[in-house]
Amino acid sequence: MQPKCCRNKGTTDGLASTVEFLKVIAEENRLKILCMLREGDRCVCDIWQYLGLPQNLASHHLKVLKDFGLITARKDGLKVYYSINKKAMSMFNSSLNEFLLSYEK
Repeated sequence: MQPKCCRNKGTTDGLASTVEFLKVIAEENRLKILCMLREGDRCVCDIWQYLGLPQNLASHHLKVLKDFGLITARKDGLKVYYSINKKAMSMFNSSLNEFLLSYEK
């Protein structure tokens, strides 16, 4: 019988989805970006300067977060603004909490 914490549940792909989520946010700069975006929308010009990274590297991290669905982007003139995808973050938060809380039972 499969352990309770490894079963597929809810709207996620179960454990595999949680693993991929953790891989994406395990990179320090990506986690910093998510923390920064909790304060509100930011353009890439703000993000790369805050991180102290070249713009192309900050853009790479933003692409990884965007491709995974954790952030969204909108263009305003020549600037691109990024924001947290609250629905996706809530889903992954629930999935991770479900996994972690399964040890209490």
